[in-house]
Amino acid sequence: MLLTVDNLNVFYGAVQALRDVSFTVGRGEIVSLIGANGAGKSTTLRTLSGVVRPVSGSVFHDGKAIAGLPPHRIARLGIAHVPEGRGVFANMSVRENLEMGAYTRSSRKEVEESFDRVFGLFPRLSERASQLAGTLSGGEQQMLAIGRGLVQRPDLLLLDEPSMGLSPLLVRDIFRLIQEINRTGTTILLVEQNAYMALSVADRAYVLETGEVTLSGKASELRKDPKVREAYLGEAKG
Repeated sequence: MLLTVDNLNVFYGAVQALRDVSFTVGRGEIVSLIGANGAGKSTTLRTLSGVVRPVSGSVFHDGKAIAGLPPHRIARLGIAHVPEGRGVFANMSVRENLEMGAYTRSSRKEVEESFDRVFGLFPRLSERASQLAGTLSGGEQQMLAIGRGLVQRPDLLLLDEPSMGLSPLLVRDIFRLIQEINRTGTTILLVEQNAYMALSVADRAYVLETGEVTLSGKASELRKDPKVREAYLGEAKG
């Protein structure tokens, strides 16, 4: 397994946000975490990337223990986190934003190769390389946020709510790109409230409810699960 999470417990003050959360992500997979607002999905990603420190539990990435390491060390090990809300630097150009993600690259040649890959996936970013990020559309900003993560050349990409605030047409575009990124060799852990789309692209999925994993399995099977259909796919019981 590329990522193994075992009995992860996280608190915000006196409030427990994650309770004995365990799951795995195999190399080459797309794995989705689905659940309602406040279920602990984003907290899970923030813990994996080092932004939040767990109280207990273990996280292994490619066999290395990473729980509690600072974010810059985790990034250098090959994990890139694309946060909820995009977080682009509005007053910097597209290219400057991408360069902010390139600090883990060791040579200019590696940086340029990473840029070529990102511009190949997102031609619109190439066209707008000198444009200020704050003037991009919402869909373009999401592409930029994902591109900034990919410049790190991660083996594991953590994507948090990539479809948030986008039109249905752009949502389909983003999910097609997620599949393309995965096909080119990047493993993806996807947090997404659009459960239908998340389960459509994922190999496997986990359902989080109030900080606990309550269901898991192949994404195709979870799409047929009556509880998932009613709670997350907007389908009433027959």
